[in-house]
Amino acid sequence: MRGPIAPPQVPLAASRAETFADLVQDSVERLERRWPQLADIDFLVHDVPRMDGAAGPGWDETVPLGGTVTARDGRPARVVIYRRPVEIRSKGRDERAALVHEVVVEQVADLLGLTPETVDPRYGED
Repeated sequence: MRGPIAPPQVPLAASRAETFADLVQDSVERLERRWPQLADIDFLVHDVPRMDGAAGPGWDETVPLGGTVTARDGRPARVVIYRRPVEIRSKGRDERAALVHEVVVEQVADLLGLTPETVDPRYGED
C-alpha cells in the first residue's frame, strides 16, 4: 500500500518550511495585537539570504537571520526571515520558535525605527 504516512491535517504531514512559516505567522500575530500597523507589512520566509547584495547591503562574516525592505513604488514594506540560518542556530521547536520571534521583533524594530524592547517588552527574556 502506497500513499502518505499521515493525512494532510495531521502535523506530521507539514513540511519543515510550512512549520517554520507557521512560527513566523504566530510571532507576527502576537505582535499585531500591540502594533496594528504591522498588517500593512508583508512578512516573508526565504530559505537563505542572497549573496549578491541585490536585497540590501552585503554581508561578510555573519549570515543574517532576517532583513527588511522599506516601502517604495507602491509596494508595502517587507520583513524577510531566513529559514535555514535560523534552523541551523536552534535546537528543537521551542528554541526555534523563540529565535524566530526574536528575529521578527528585531526586524520590525529596524523597520519602525524603534528598539526591540519597545516593540516587545519581553524581548531578550529567557
